Amino acid sequence: MVEVAGRKIGGTEPVFITLEAGPTHDGLESARRLAAHVAASGADAIKFQIVDPDRLVADRKMLFKYEVLVDRETGATETVAEPLYDILCRRALTRDEWRDLRDHCRELGLAFFATAGFVDEIEFLAEIECDSLKIASADIDHFPLIHYAARTGMTIQLDTGHATIGEVETAVDLIRAEGNERIVIHHCPSGYPAPLDGINLRVIDTLKRMFPYPIAFSDHSPGWDMDVAALVLGADLVEKTITEDRTTRSIEHIMSLEPGDVAEFVRTMHGVETALGHPRRIMDPEERRARLANRRSVFLARDLPEGHLITEADLDFRRPGFGLRPAQVDLIVGRSLRRAKRGGDPLALADLD
Repeated sequence: MVEVAGRKIGGTEPVFITLEAGPTHDGLESARRLAAHVAASGADAIKFQIVDPDRLVADRKMLFKYEVLVDRETGATETVAEPLYDILCRRALTRDEWRDLRDHCRELGLAFFATAGFVDEIEFLAEIECDSLKIASADIDHFPLIHYAARTGMTIQLDTGHATIGEVETAVDLIRAEGNERIVIHHCPSGYPAPLDGINLRVIDTLKRMFPYPIAFSDHSPGWDMDVAALVLGADLVEKTITEDRTTRSIEHIMSLEPGDVAEFVRTMHGVETALGHPRRIMDPEERRARLANRRSVFLARDLPEGHLITEADLDFRRPGFGLRPAQVDLIVGRSLRRAKRGGDPLALADLD
């Protein structure tokens, strides 16, 4: 279990819900609007991505392919290819804008998470008191970055898309070597959106058995079916992208939730969690009363005189179940009546010798 912004993640705590706005905002104002929608939904945190396209992308013409939604009614999509540099430029903010956004999220009561890819970006996030730092799956073998991130003492969220289990173990060991046990491990299927046969939700169970840390699910599929399934499999945190418009012609919008969806998403996740209940069958007093009302008691099938020896033919079994139970018939058959009883009366032990 870890604690982030005063909220516990893992163990028996409620599922922690993060909405990802990093790839779907197109500047400070849209990022602020998305944060307001996240706060109104009842989610716990919003996540962004600190990017510097000029430093990160060496080849500005390198193309990146993804799907966009072109028709809401039919679900028709189109494959788009554009330079990764252009994609990242849309989500780049200045340091002052990040400070503004961090303050805005704090005022809204949201935990503020961010991905960073350079040491100075991590330093900046520590400076503005980012609540949790995420290491992108592409950087799971970036040992210098992981070492530095761990030394900040921040909770480290580790994305694991395209990573082997061995690489995940190594990255976790690097963080622990710096004395940081504040770790959340994400199962993160690849693809925008991820194909169903590549989601592999059972990896969540594998990670939970291997590591003593909260396990999260970063969803890259439309809707929230996969999030519900991940929750059932034990995910302690779910991360889902949010957009102002799913038909926006840019990466990740196709699989994101729109503002009108997010509150229902949060309600659904917490509702399923409530319905999962406990591994033991525990009944509250109302359930016990309802159970007895639907079960049966022992009644007499006909009028019987005092001293009559009870046989099974003398008995009837009717609702409600507030008297002797059918399971107690062996305690009844062969005993004699202390007094005469009428057919249709319930039978009690006090009526028997």
